[in-house]
Amino acid sequence: MKRWAFSLLLFAPLCSEAADLRSVFVDKIDDRYVMRSVAWFDADIKYVYDVLLDWDLSTEFSSVVVESRNLEPDENGRPQYYTRNEACVAFFCKTMVREGVVEYERYEFIKAKIYPEKSDFHYSNERWMFHEEGEGTVVVYDIEFSPKFFVPPLIGPYMIKRRLKSGSGDALDRIEAIAREFQTGVR
Repeated sequence: MKRWAFSLLLFAPLCSEAADLRSVFVDKIDDRYVMRSVAWFDADIKYVYDVLLDWDLSTEFSSVVVESRNLEPDENGRPQYYTRNEACVAFFCKTMVREGVVEYERYEFIKAKIYPEKSDFHYSNERWMFHEEGEGTVVVYDIEFSPKFFVPPLIGPYMIKRRLKSGSGDALDRIEAIAREFQTGVR
């Protein structure tokens, strides 16, 4: 009986539900892109939150992020971050750097705002909002940004949305897997 119970515990994570992208909205308003996504993770809110607050982990779950790290706090004690992304949308490829400051309320939200002088964006504000649902966590992600580089106007929002939807499933699954590793103490 003990062997059966141990086997069940060992394989339980493989049988549970996978992360679910519930919705994605992308639009262009004047010179700014706006996006909202809603995702559900089969992991405790504490661990999903911890994964998304740690910029050092970004390269482990995002295929677009090629370099990312936590930086020393600013003069007000706020955490800072750096990311370098590489992405192609149709025939248009670009490397994008973002550096900025992070504000947060534990297990409720994370906000990231860029320093325009250190980034490839005139403006970029991101926000992750967290709440528990059932045995998992819902994350609502909002971003509004204005790039300093050219994005083809006729296909920009369409291709960005398509890229986000096609690449997000794997990223969500990896975020969930890392959160579960934290939750089970494997990491």
